[in-house]
Amino acid sequence: MTSMQADSFWESAEAVERFTDREPDVRLLELLETYAEPGRVRVLDIGCAAGRNTVALVQRGFDVVAVDSSAAMVTRTRERVAPFLGGREAELRVQLGSMEDLGFLEDGSIELALALGVLHQATTQAQWSGAIEEIGRCLAPDGRLLVASWSPRSRPHGEAISRVEGEENAYAGFHSGTHYLVEADELDGALESVGLLPVVPTEEVRVDTEKGWRITINGSYRKMAPPVDRRS
Repeated sequence: MTSMQADSFWESAEAVERFTDREPDVRLLELLETYAEPGRVRVLDIGCAAGRNTVALVQRGFDVVAVDSSAAMVTRTRERVAPFLGGREAELRVQLGSMEDLGFLEDGSIELALALGVLHQATTQAQWSGAIEEIGRCLAPDGRLLVASWSPRSRPHGEAISRVEGEENAYAGFHSGTHYLVEADELDGALESVGLLPVVPTEEVRVDTEKGWRITINGSYRKMAPPVDRRS
């Protein structure tokens, strides 16, 4: 699939409806129960799609910012949160943008970040690494990150995939475009480089699809606090 075809997929009414029907992430809902004052917790939903997790966060009173690279997905998410926030606030909080460029957020301004089903949507190492760096920059010390990303062993359409020339971890052959796929140890290592360590061991989950299977790497991380300078 070409880049243009992948863009068309994410802008299609079929894709928007499919993602609208999805339930919020179970791990996220469990984690949200641990926050006593939701209104004081700033959350970033990266790759919000049609808003399955954004809506759940808004309904629970969290201070939410969401971003997606698909204009159609952003429009649907705004429509879904507007009844709770108002139209103008929905436009401010749900933005069109890319995961590797979160410049509208200040350093250390996020207490909880979600990268659920989005990191593997990168098409190059530069885009993937840029997203990792931006997550590390935006998260506050002791902030949390939830990740769900596909393993290179995934075959959701039952079809062979192939490496993209010049990109070690980029693979073509998916209906939604080229994907940048890594295993759990590679994901842990990349996140550790920006100061995030696993809260629990990162695990993989295999789910059978209609024509194949999907292996998802699930991780939960915490941003390490900077070391204390005791020389003064």
